[in-house]
Amino acid sequence: MMKDTFSLDPRLAADTVHVCDWGLCGVHLMNDVRYPWLVLVPRRAGLIEPFDLPADDQVLLWREAMHAGALLKGLSGCAKVNVGALGNVVSQLHVHVVGRKAGDFAWPGPVWGQGAPVRFEATALGAEVARWRGALRPPTD
Repeated sequence: MMKDTFSLDPRLAADTVHVCDWGLCGVHLMNDVRYPWLVLVPRRAGLIEPFDLPADDQVLLWREAMHAGALLKGLSGCAKVNVGALGNVVSQLHVHVVGRKAGDFAWPGPVWGQGAPVRFEATALGAEVARWRGALRPPTD
């Protein structure tokens, strides 16, 4: 992963759709109809851990993740937002922001490793991406 230029890990690219870019992160929608699920990926090469970022970018990463969570909760109506940066399968630094509600597929456990993703149909995916693009305004000072 140590490259001079940023590139999205192929596994993240296969599982998500790019929605927009914020100050630090690319914001991606997980292609899984079971959950409202965003993935934030800092657009910097070679990052694995949050502490690999300079201090100012660490603050910005957290700020963007919290902003994404608030927008996700408002748009999806979920009861709870889970935020995690595991990186055990994909080491490239990325932050999951997942909307949860009682009775969802994995409730009350974690979403990771709980069955195969249920992909959006192509037309529905396009509509979902457009909906998120309209809602995901970057955080302001």
